[in-house]
Amino acid sequence: MADSPTHINALIVDATDPERLAAFWAELLGRPVVGRTGPYVWLRRENGLGLGFQQTAEPQSGKNRMHFDITSPDPASEQQRVEALGGRRLEQYADGGFLVMADPEGNEFCIIPEGPFELDDDGRTTYLEGR
Repeated sequence: MADSPTHINALIVDATDPERLAAFWAELLGRPVVGRTGPYVWLRRENGLGLGFQQTAEPQSGKNRMHFDITSPDPASEQQRVEALGGRRLEQYADGGFLVMADPEGNEFCIIPEGPFELDDDGRTTYLEGR
């Protein structure tokens, strides 16, 4: 198969307060805010991928159709850090075994452990058992 002429350049997150949301993700990911262009606030590009936050008038509603998975050697400690930054755990997903969080505007993301972990046929994991 020939090389694809297209690639993902950036992920854009809609935000009613893009500066606040960019600051949350900048701290969480260790990617500083590098600028603003029109309605967008940008974090530092890494590995060729940009991450931007676009000003929108409508707040986030309903379940995300796409979400980020971030890795951590200690997901429980990372949960505490996310909460200190203004995020929260979404308990309604606890039966799936994943640590599902929401950023300050309600956008969902998962904190997963570094390295491999097992999933059952329904996509559930047990890596959080005992926590």
